[in-house]
Amino acid sequence: MPTPPDPAAAAAPAFPTLRLGAQGWNYPAWVGAFYPPRTRPADFLSVYARAFDTVEVDSTFYAVPAARTVRGWAERTPPGFTFALKLPQEITHELRFVGAGEVAERFYDAARELGPKLGPVLIQCGPDFAPGERGALEDFLYTLPDDIAFAIEFRQRGWIDEGVLGLLEQRRVALALVDARWIPRPWMLKLAARPTAPHAYVRWMGPDRSITDYSHVQVDRTAELEAWAAILPTLAKSVKVYGYVNNHFSGHSPASIRWLQAALGQVAVDPARLEDQLGLF
Repeated sequence: MPTPPDPAAAAAPAFPTLRLGAQGWNYPAWVGAFYPPRTRPADFLSVYARAFDTVEVDSTFYAVPAARTVRGWAERTPPGFTFALKLPQEITHELRFVGAGEVAERFYDAARELGPKLGPVLIQCGPDFAPGERGALEDFLYTLPDDIAFAIEFRQRGWIDEGVLGLLEQRRVALALVDARWIPRPWMLKLAARPTAPHAYVRWMGPDRSITDYSHVQVDRTAELEAWAAILPTLAKSVKVYGYVNNHFSGHSPASIRWLQAALGQVAVDPARLEDQLGLF
């Protein structure tokens, strides 16, 4: 990936309503490439939070987290940091939104332990969840609590129609804008002009899972990032935007995030500065 633009020379102003981060922080391959050498896994999150102000948590997809775990995340991050949590797969994939009230309430209670650091909750539908099950999803959306923001990710194109978009607008649920193979990028870029909630949620996923080394950029995604950088400022003027990059997008998500930050006029923290700031290594 080419060197990011110089933030000082960027034409676009910084947008306080635009938060960019990674999908997860617990990657040993980032040590040396992003985390300072000899950074301990227990310190990954606190170091990460010195470079980025938000993160998407994948572990909540697999189980409802313990309250003490969630409080620990909050305690290891500075004021203003935001966590986006994934709704447990028990709700989305196993129960398929039917009879999910008890587990959903347990999850919401755990999520609220973050207090003001709680960002959107991502409802990630399974790849086999088809529009024929819309009734179950619609019933579930009407149970969502008003004190938590939500976004939903579909993995079938058939979900993208006026009826579904209208339902999301009514329930103030953001349609997750996903840069991945199952929905064409032109669709996503067009849908970005029509937010369905007071917030927007963007995920840069990559076309496949062939990348296994997360220590450096291996695929040049400049063209894709330039397309998104052209529309994000407009989106951020109307709603609060949360965007998260997966390692599979280009190989090393911190580099992709910094590229976007610089292109958008935000401060992109040089990893070399993280060691100096910590004063622990």
